[in-house]
Amino acid sequence: MKKYLFSLFFISFCFCSYAESGYDLWLRYKFIENPVIKQRYLSELKHLVVLNNSATLKAAYQELNIGIHGMLGLNLKRESSVTKGGSLVIGTESAMDVGTEGYKITSIQIHNKNCIRISGNTDVGVLYGVYHFLRLMQTQQDIRNLKLREQPKIKLRVLNHWDNLNGTIERGYAGYTIWDWQRLPGYLDQRYTDYARANASIGINGTVLNNVNASAKSLTREYLIKAAALADVFRPYGIKVYLTARFSAPIEIGGLKTADPLDAAVIKWWRDKADEIYQYIPDFGGFLVKANSEGQPGPQDYKRTHADGANLLADALAPHGGVVMWRAFVYENIKGEDRSKQAYTEFKKLDGMFKKNVLLQPKNGPIDFQPREPFHPLFGAMPKTQLMMEFQITQEYLGFATHLVYLAPLFKETLTSDTYAAGKGTTVAKIVEGTQEQHQLSGIAGVANIGSDLNWTGHPFAQANWYAFGRLAWNSDQSSASIAIDWLKMTFTLDRSFIAPTLQYMLNSRQNTVKYMMPLGLNHIMNLGTHYGPGPWDKIPGWNAHDYHQADAIGIGVDRTSMGSNAVSQYFPSVAQRFNDLKTCPSDFLLWFHHVPWNYKMPSGRILWEELVHEYYSGVDSVQKMQRTWDQLSGKIDQERFGQIKQLLAEQEREAAWWRDGSVLYFQSFSKGAIPSGLKPPSKTLKHYQSIPFPDRTEE
Repeated sequence: MKKYLFSLFFISFCFCSYAESGYDLWLRYKFIENPVIKQRYLSELKHLVVLNNSATLKAAYQELNIGIHGMLGLNLKRESSVTKGGSLVIGTESAMDVGTEGYKITSIQIHNKNCIRISGNTDVGVLYGVYHFLRLMQTQQDIRNLKLREQPKIKLRVLNHWDNLNGTIERGYAGYTIWDWQRLPGYLDQRYTDYARANASIGINGTVLNNVNASAKSLTREYLIKAAALADVFRPYGIKVYLTARFSAPIEIGGLKTADPLDAAVIKWWRDKADEIYQYIPDFGGFLVKANSEGQPGPQDYKRTHADGANLLADALAPHGGVVMWRAFVYENIKGEDRSKQAYTEFKKLDGMFKKNVLLQPKNGPIDFQPREPFHPLFGAMPKTQLMMEFQITQEYLGFATHLVYLAPLFKETLTSDTYAAGKGTTVAKIVEGTQEQHQLSGIAGVANIGSDLNWTGHPFAQANWYAFGRLAWNSDQSSASIAIDWLKMTFTLDRSFIAPTLQYMLNSRQNTVKYMMPLGLNHIMNLGTHYGPGPWDKIPGWNAHDYHQADAIGIGVDRTSMGSNAVSQYFPSVAQRFNDLKTCPSDFLLWFHHVPWNYKMPSGRILWEELVHEYYSGVDSVQKMQRTWDQLSGKIDQERFGQIKQLLAEQEREAAWWRDGSVLYFQSFSKGAIPSGLKPPSKTLKHYQSIPFPDRTEE
């Protein structure tokens, strides 16, 4: 019996020792088995020289120790100066041409000794360089004859956490918040440091701790002390803390009778509050604000403008160097008005009226993080205003943490879109980077997909979206493929037979998901209550999915042309003309801008109805193909994550078929067309698919 129990213990111990939870993200630092690569690295890395002892360089030194020991089994002795060859030297170097956060990694001779030097103007630049160097090793690239130079194109690279003080996360699909407000500031979870490490490794330099639908309590002394404790953990990693400011806070926690931005008492209250915050957090980044949208309080409650509200907070923060990130996501559910036009209508007239420490933050598209949208027309339309991109990393409309959807192609599609604001080549990226109008501030935000799940993001592949956001925020010129390859190598394996098929599916996954959810420019036809599953038939108070697809006996799609809502007029002429003409409008946005007849002949030779059905079926087929491919990859990665992804792909296939069958049957009730030959008709009735609740999606 004792022998049996020992055997169980031994088996259990071995399993736990080698099981992969995904907690390490892309910082696994897996031991290098290739003897040639390993020996090459060992010959280059014999000593570690750290040129000063700041908190940030300590963090860099610790990361190098973790990484090099993990990959080579080597503990580098720390030195204060170069006395031997094979030294890895990290430290600042004055007057470098890489800005405040950039770095250089160079093979160099110091005192006639061959060395590798990682240097920057600041310690945080050196830290970023250290992570780049470790990435070279993780992906087993040559570290001889290095001559690398990097600096970020965007100044503020920020995660927005939609985390609530009660531990829940709005649009969070990976558990509860990682901020343990109850035990802060006294208890500092190791996860906070690991969160900072992961962000620093991809160049993210800011984090908004609380939800845009904010509680004023976040600005009270009790919670400022807690936020300060997090700021202390993040500071060595170059990450500033921001808070969402509830506009009505002067009333709710300040005892005032008004929050009017032009009221003297309100102005004083915000200045005093800013002074208080900086006493606790000396490098506080500033405020994110959601105002006069979806019922949130704002300056319009007092017949003031968004500029009045933003400038109130900007003036309070200015003496301390803080910024205001003012969201441009504003709309009201007014019957007959095109929601896609509302933000432009609201903000275009305010161009040039915002203070210099304000960034206006539109979403990537004019509706709401849909699987595909045209770029937001505000980009290019406000040259006197600093515009900050807002992407969604969490998959609110893309299958939560159940569907495998790699979002780098979505991010790239938006950033490379040409606004024609100053002629051909005026891309969204240039406007966001601030280079087009030579703005002093530039920024990009990603709504985080991070939660308390052991692997941080729920779906193992959802980690790639956090990673890709950071890499593209640093430099949007990088390709979706190169970022995915790095992530796959660092997160799973360098085995090419695994990477090649997985990479191909990752790159196609967003388009495939669009096909089985909202093809050809359809949008906002999900379940309106949960934002999960098909709901083109949905009607709830204040909402009507029909407004977003307008299917009838003639055709489908929303007419936003000059003959319809004229949303195309919000774009510059070259873009507007392309979208306005049915013949030149890209098929990806066809039903976004046009109400198209069911029998309209598509470039494929099919009529629209047939094309729509083929898109839905093609999307499901792609998931089924990935399931078959994934099954063939067994044994190439750890069994724990392999099995988890296998189950998730099966669930994704079931839900993709749910989307396809429910949507096709619903639109067929308008088109009256037959399911094209060769495609198997749905096995259930429309009523069946309409009755499937969420989260219970059982069909039997």
